[in-house]
Amino acid sequence: MNKKIAIIGGGNLGTAIAEGLIQSGFVQAKHILVTKRNIQTLHGLEQKGVLVSDKNEEALRYADLVILAVKPFQVNDILGSLRDEFKEAKHVLVSVVTGISIGSIASIIGKKVPIVRAMPNTAIAIQESMTCLAAHNANDDQLQYVQDIFDQLGKAVKIDEKLMDAATVLGACGTAFAMRYIRANIQGGIEIGFDAATATLIAAQTVKGAAELLLKKGSHPEQEIDKVTTPKGCTIAGLNEMEHQGFSSSLIKGLVASYDKIAKD
Repeated sequence: MNKKIAIIGGGNLGTAIAEGLIQSGFVQAKHILVTKRNIQTLHGLEQKGVLVSDKNEEALRYADLVILAVKPFQVNDILGSLRDEFKEAKHVLVSVVTGISIGSIASIIGKKVPIVRAMPNTAIAIQESMTCLAAHNANDDQLQYVQDIFDQLGKAVKIDEKLMDAATVLGACGTAFAMRYIRANIQGGIEIGFDAATATLIAAQTVKGAAELLLKKGSHPEQEIDKVTTPKGCTIAGLNEMEHQGFSSSLIKGLVASYDKIAKD
């Protein structure tokens, strides 16, 4: 595939993807085209060398790989208007649109274009996203290239599309769940003597460090927990009290409640 990438939709997510790819050095700014109705808001990207346009057709004429980053209610109209521009032998379409299945996208396009559905989270803005990928009609090289793109923006993993709802809960809603834990940690830190700013720093860095231990060492959480729980110590006392209050079970129930909500809708 060539290294030219077009992004249809220059909103928060589309611009975050463009910024991340430029900062990572994965692709040169001059090889990225971003489209948006109001291109005045893309002036910052344009100054960095990104091509901008208010015509979506130019995205497909410019690049082989096209990232669709629009609102769900816009998908039908936008893809419908571009149906004749898609070339089965040329394009790979990557959708980062929440809740729109590959089957729905394929039915709108009406052609056997390789389609990859990507589900990043808000940490993509700082190149720390967890992105789940599912594909249809894409060969190994095409899918690997898409994974390489999102690996520049955090970490990416290939999954079956049937797990996309679950991925949304664990990877996207999970950001909010983690933030709520950190917020509670900060509140507890203030209660035991820290000012808010210091408590925030300690809580956030501690969570970041704990996550990095799992990612870099490949260890199980319980292995790391065992390292800081000494007999009759303060850590085990705190952990046991949290479990008595339903910490783990409430988190699991929350995840399941979010998943059930998506399934019902």
